[in-house]
Amino acid sequence: MIEKQDWVQERKRLEQVTEQLEARIGELEPEVSGLRDQAMDFRKRFWEEVTVNASTNEDFEETFYSIRQQEALLSERERSHRQRQRQWKDLKRLLPSPYFGRIDFQEDGQSGDEQVYIGVSSFAAPDGMSFLVYDWRTPIASMYYDYSPGPADYDTPGGMIAGTMKLKRQYQIRNGQIHNVFDTSITIGDELLQQVLGKEADSQMRSIVATIQQEQNAIIRDDSSRMLIVQGAAGSGKTSAALQRVAYLLYKNRDRLRADQIVLFSPNPMFNSYVSTVLPELGEENMQQTTIQEYLEYGLGKDWRPEDPFDQIEYVLTQKLEPGYEARLSGILYKASEAYRQALQGYAQWLGGEGIRFIGITFRGRDLISSEEMVSQFYSYGASIRLPNRIVLLQEWLLRRLEALERKERGALWVQEELDYLDKDDYDAAYNELSKKYRRDQPVFDFTKPYLEAQGELQGDGRGEENVFDFAEQEEELLSRMVVKEQFKPLKRQVKRLGFLDLKGLYAQLFGGEQDYLVMTGGAEAPEHWPDICSQTREKLNRGELFHEDATPFLYLKELVEGVRTNTEVRHVFIDEGQDYSPFQYMFLQKLFPRARMTVLGDFGQAIFTHSTNLHETDSPLIGLYGKDATRLISLLRSYRSTREIVEFTRAMLPDGGRIVPFDRSGPKPLLTVTGDPGQRAARIAADLAALEADGFGSIAVIAKTAAESREAYVALTALGCESLRLVTKETPAFEKGTVVIPAYLAKGIEFDAVLIYDASGGAYSRESERKLFYTACTRAMHRLLLYTDKEWTPYILEMDAELYEMG
Repeated sequence: MIEKQDWVQERKRLEQVTEQLEARIGELEPEVSGLRDQAMDFRKRFWEEVTVNASTNEDFEETFYSIRQQEALLSERERSHRQRQRQWKDLKRLLPSPYFGRIDFQEDGQSGDEQVYIGVSSFAAPDGMSFLVYDWRTPIASMYYDYSPGPADYDTPGGMIAGTMKLKRQYQIRNGQIHNVFDTSITIGDELLQQVLGKEADSQMRSIVATIQQEQNAIIRDDSSRMLIVQGAAGSGKTSAALQRVAYLLYKNRDRLRADQIVLFSPNPMFNSYVSTVLPELGEENMQQTTIQEYLEYGLGKDWRPEDPFDQIEYVLTQKLEPGYEARLSGILYKASEAYRQALQGYAQWLGGEGIRFIGITFRGRDLISSEEMVSQFYSYGASIRLPNRIVLLQEWLLRRLEALERKERGALWVQEELDYLDKDDYDAAYNELSKKYRRDQPVFDFTKPYLEAQGELQGDGRGEENVFDFAEQEEELLSRMVVKEQFKPLKRQVKRLGFLDLKGLYAQLFGGEQDYLVMTGGAEAPEHWPDICSQTREKLNRGELFHEDATPFLYLKELVEGVRTNTEVRHVFIDEGQDYSPFQYMFLQKLFPRARMTVLGDFGQAIFTHSTNLHETDSPLIGLYGKDATRLISLLRSYRSTREIVEFTRAMLPDGGRIVPFDRSGPKPLLTVTGDPGQRAARIAADLAALEADGFGSIAVIAKTAAESREAYVALTALGCESLRLVTKETPAFEKGTVVIPAYLAKGIEFDAVLIYDASGGAYSRESERKLFYTACTRAMHRLLLYTDKEWTPYILEMDAELYEMG
């Protein structure tokens, strides 16, 4: 705490800042409201201000410039309104808590200290010459996160500024009142962090700008790395730091970076809702958010039904005794690898000389253009022409062939039959079109024609009859053309969409004999269990389905053949739970977003998927994506989410868990309970849920191993009277507070006040491959962790020190 005199001065300053904030908000409110009303009124009267006149070129030009002038005026008023509204919102956001930190800094060569108060946005003094509050993202504010009192510096566009930090102070201000003030000699005082971390879990992630740690600040302000890899222990704040990084990038590059040029790949749709309020809380728009599954489904289109990663992990966790299980695991590993990507590249080269497959174009039960003709035409193009370019040449050839076949088809018998069934509207349309053409083609009116017709001198010369006959003939010809054109439209559309490519056949062709695979891929060795992998893959393809591990390679092959489709607008790609992406998927995303920098966040200790990617130091395959010089790896070893007792328990499960440093926040040790049978286990969990809810815990999770076990737990517990319980599945759109039953793999990235592990027995978790899933489930707990079994404990618990837990 600080001296009484300092406390009085701080309260006085807060009152002054609050008064000036209220005054500025009061000034802006009528401006914001007035500009909005002006813009709305101007938009309503837009066309009233413009006289549209296209009589002459001069009139049209005058109308055009008048519209442009009105449009520019409207845009300027709307822009002014947005700027004022943004400023007004920033000040309103500051009002309850104008700042959370302060540093006193003396620049080298200067005599006086500068007092720098830091908040979620900037607020200038009325004279405009100084700042009462600095935005946490400003260069000078970086010292608050990076230094203790003593020598300090910060980087600016004009160069490095060095000096001495004389004071570092932290505040807890709520509703305009100071509750606590701390002077500290470390990055963020433990007192403030203790209070923040001691709160209940929320239904949505909170901003951490007041408690950013030095290592997190390095993530947030990294401006040079093309690839930033953050390997962080569970609860180390990596996702929070990444979201603050987005806010920092938008602030620093406001003139050239928009929120829609940043994409976050989330682990599941529910997680999107969990993090959706962080950026708006900081005054920024949310970036684009998606999942890898959503992107794969978009790229594959409606013709394919790709398995999602959660169905894949359900298979891996529950089907160990099924025939073909080992082959499926071998296929998952191989199809996620760099070796398979190289094999597909070799396959594409082989297709340049032979093996290409097309779908013939049929029409009314007969072949118009056979697949053999397409293959012959395709290989008639020079071998030096790239595969996608030859596809384009073939596409152009097909469209020309269809045009010729369409003209030829007009005289077919079926066309005449179709004409008999046309309705009146079709005939009227043809008559109107011919009438227009007839009027355009007629010569100047002959005034002698009516007289000669009346005298009968034109009768018998065939002219009148010929005119009538020509008109009918042209009408029939036009209708025939219309009928055939309509029938050929789907064929042309199919060709324009490259629907003549047999992508299913091309991919299936890979899964034949081992020797054929060796030849087609340029020498790639097939993995173990190849015959079973082939039959499993072909069976799936024949049903119009794809294993999850096949979806990315299928799209990659598609682009090798058709040409790469890239998104050059996106400038930053963020990938959360990055250990769950395969090396193949990383390479694919790099190709998709060629101009983007990539930030990958993950924890290899939570690598629960078979195809997981290592994020540790130099072992990570991600370093090769952009090169070592363009890649930076930051490790976050301190865990803030859980109490010290829970972290000490969970880190004992991992071989390298000793590297994880718990934050010194105490609580009860994990409680282990043994019951006699599953019914007693469910009854004990129900009783403990009631006790936890009575103790005021607002966010509680019963975590099961799989979706099937989650449903089992939900049925058993609701039957015992747990009426407030909700079942979370992969279709759950948003995360909400309360008491839930959830599979372990869906709980990733989310935290709960209390976690109850539904079944911690060796029957549920025994294999080494399940160790990280169990670790992931346990690390969701902030304050309380309870585990249950009616059999022997999982070996991960049996092998740890009994001092780390209590028995219930």
